[in-house]
Amino acid sequence: MTTEQTLMERSGSQCELCSSTNDLSVFAIPPENDTSNPDQCILTCDNCRGQISQSETMDANHWRCLNDSMWSQVPAVQVMAWRLLNRLSTEGWAQSLLDMMYLDDETRQWAESGINTDESEAPTLDSNGSVLSAGDTVTLIKDLPVKGAGFTAKRGTAVRSISLTDNPEQIEGRVNGVRIVLLTKYLKKA
Repeated sequence: MTTEQTLMERSGSQCELCSSTNDLSVFAIPPENDTSNPDQCILTCDNCRGQISQSETMDANHWRCLNDSMWSQVPAVQVMAWRLLNRLSTEGWAQSLLDMMYLDDETRQWAESGINTDESEAPTLDSNGSVLSAGDTVTLIKDLPVKGAGFTAKRGTAVRSISLTDNPEQIEGRVNGVRIVLLTKYLKKA
């Protein structure tokens, strides 16, 4: 059985991301790009494939379909959904889905290994100089008043599943159910 036949059977002959049945083909999940191994591939429609390959053409509303596909039991689909949600994390709904998404350790490593990172970018460091990554847990080392939210984030509060920003001196996370930007100089990796 070919990879395409295996994926057609696994997906019910529809795109594993958006459920479209038009122009389906095999898409290998980077960094492997091995189309002979169905466990490292997904079946995608032409629309999804085009937006994955050319991120500047991404239509955020198209990707609302990830609300369903992120719960797939197929690790390759989970990896692609996680990566796409990370790309769209500036959209409030995408960040909320990302916060809900669970990946086991092996699948998370695979998902993170394929994210394009510019080597010239400065790493995000906590107050002790430890490198922070998306999904890490950090602890506040100082009471911080949260402007506009009317509360103070207390020292010792754990912030789970952080998101990195374009600024290496800031991260995003939820404190008291509110998504806020925190300065890394007031955090330590847990």
